[in-house]
Amino acid sequence: MSAPREPQPGEAGLFEGNLLLEALDAPDRALLAPYLERGQRARGDILFHVGDDVSHVTFPVFQTIATLVTPMRDGRMIETATVGREGAIGGVVSQGYLPAFSEAVVQVAGPVLRMDAERLTRAKLASPTLRDLFVRYADCLLAQVLQAVACNAVHPIEERCLRWLLTFQDRLGSATLPVTHETLAEMLGVRRTYLTGVLGSLQRRGLIAVRRGQVIILDRPRAEQAACECHDKVRQHFRSVLGAYAKARTIVPVDPGAAPTLPA
Repeated sequence: MSAPREPQPGEAGLFEGNLLLEALDAPDRALLAPYLERGQRARGDILFHVGDDVSHVTFPVFQTIATLVTPMRDGRMIETATVGREGAIGGVVSQGYLPAFSEAVVQVAGPVLRMDAERLTRAKLASPTLRDLFVRYADCLLAQVLQAVACNAVHPIEERCLRWLLTFQDRLGSATLPVTHETLAEMLGVRRTYLTGVLGSLQRRGLIAVRRGQVIILDRPRAEQAACECHDKVRQHFRSVLGAYAKARTIVPVDPGAAPTLPA
C-alpha cells in the first residue's frame, strides 16, 4: 500500500461538494486528506460489480449520483439505494474488501473523491468522532435500502415512481432530472411501455413534465403529497440519526425549492 502523500497547496477545498466530508472537523479531515483522490466518472460507469472486493470508498461530489442495483436472473437491474453528495458508496456499511452483494452504477456523471477502504477503516479506528459519523451514515443508507424493499412490495407504481424522482431531486439539487424512460423503468423494475403510461398520468396531474432524456418536477409540495410515505420516512431518519452533525453541515438532502421555468 502506498505511503500517505503530503497535503498539497490549495487542498482547503478538497472536501467541498460532499456533505458527509464537509461535516468533518479539522483533525478528522487531516486523517483522510492524504489518501483522497479526485477523479471523474461518466454516466454508466460501474464502481463495482457483484462479487467484486470493495477495495475503495467513493464520495460523489456536487451533482454526481450513483445507484446501488441488484441484478436479477432475467437481466433486470432493480434499484435499492441512491447515493449522491450526501454520502458515500462502497465499504461504508462493512469494513471494506468484502465481496459486493450489489452493483454500483453512476447515473449522473461528474466528479468524485475516492480512497482506499482500508485507509478509511484505519482512520475510523483512530478517531471516535469519525467512526461515529460513518456508523450513523451507514445506518441511514441501510434504512434507505430497507424502506425501498417495503415500498416495492406494497405501494402502487405511481407512488413508487414519485418516491424515486423526489429522492433523485434531493441528491441532484435540481428540479430537472437527467433520467431516461429506459433508466427509470429499469430502476423501478417495470417495462418501459408501462412506465410511459405512468409518467403520462403524472404529467396530466401537473406534477411533472417529461422531456427527451429529462423529467422535470413541476410542483414539489404536491409531488410529496402524492408520493408514498417512504421518501419522507427516509428523510426524517436522516435528520434524526445525523441531526447532531447536520447542525454544522447540511448532510440531510435538502428541498431544492421551486422548480425552474421550463425550457422552451
